[in-house]
Amino acid sequence: MMRKTIVVVLMMWLAACSGPDRETPVDDAIALRSRMATAPDPGFERATTPRPFTFPRDHGPHPTFATEWWYLTGNLVADDGHRFGYQLTLFRIGLKPGQSVDDSAWRTHQVYMGHLAVSDIDAGRQHSAERLSRAAVGLAGAQAQPLRVWLGAWSISGGTETFPLQVEAGHDDIGIRLRIGRGDRPLVLQGDHGLSRKGDAAGNASYYYSLTRLPSDGRIQIGGNTYRVAGQSWLDREWSTSALAPDQAGWDWFALQLDDGRDLMFYRMRGRDGLAQPFSSGTLVAADGHATPLSLADVDARPLRYWQAHDGVRYPVEWQVKVAAQGLDLRVSAAFDAQEMRHTVRYWEGAVTVTGSQRGVGYLELAGYAD
Repeated sequence: MMRKTIVVVLMMWLAACSGPDRETPVDDAIALRSRMATAPDPGFERATTPRPFTFPRDHGPHPTFATEWWYLTGNLVADDGHRFGYQLTLFRIGLKPGQSVDDSAWRTHQVYMGHLAVSDIDAGRQHSAERLSRAAVGLAGAQAQPLRVWLGAWSISGGTETFPLQVEAGHDDIGIRLRIGRGDRPLVLQGDHGLSRKGDAAGNASYYYSLTRLPSDGRIQIGGNTYRVAGQSWLDREWSTSALAPDQAGWDWFALQLDDGRDLMFYRMRGRDGLAQPFSSGTLVAADGHATPLSLADVDARPLRYWQAHDGVRYPVEWQVKVAAQGLDLRVSAAFDAQEMRHTVRYWEGAVTVTGSQRGVGYLELAGYAD
């Protein structure tokens, strides 16, 4: 859920780079807030009311909106018991509405950005990479039927039935090659029938759906070692044209797969005062697929412990999450603390374990703390 963050960064990148593809050095990382302050071009469509969703079309791109992403996370276990988390996110960013009037390969209104991370849980080490490319001459792009989203050699693709997905990405000493099945869990429309509001202003919202429990298997490569892995993935899809409101600092996002078969998503929109804002929202999905919407009043999420990066930035990496009406009192803890993503956009995202009234695994994203 790396949300609504990247238009200014990519404009700077387009002006600075001379090639079609760039893997961004860690030293280029800048605080998140500066990317989120600029409003998108008013010519883009905005998410203002619920809409019908049509599949497989809506698995594909929505170029009338400024930003969208295909976001996969998962917790996987190797044949020998070695544990891993992974994240692959492919972003489409529209710099201007409509098509470019110039056919040049170096002039395009669409840019793609990707983040790949593999968390080696047993070793306590995260490996990550970033990639950027213009959406021209086949360098990057997206299509709905058959589903294909690609950024150089990084790709999420499906067949005529969309699932299973084939997922491939790699950089230097890390790589993933996964097959992601559909499973039997229904698709979840988040928020108000898929309209997920993030603030008071009209259009400060996204269209948002999730597939919360997808059987996954394949291979993870770290250095000279390749592991056969299996487990569960989580797919989030959002598209929007909005930015954080002036009083918003960021968000804390939980995606939890519990051992009793339930799945919990909750995003805690955080004000500049550090407090949760009213548009915080979530969904509890029962083992039979029934989805119960959750408001801020339904969820009590409190940080218990912080991890400090080498430059002093602090992230809350352990939480108590209560959903009293559903009998949940959970402790959500980083699988290991140092899972900060330090690329063009800086945030913490990593695998977590769940204990308390239920056990489980999941992913946690913490955005806006590096400001």
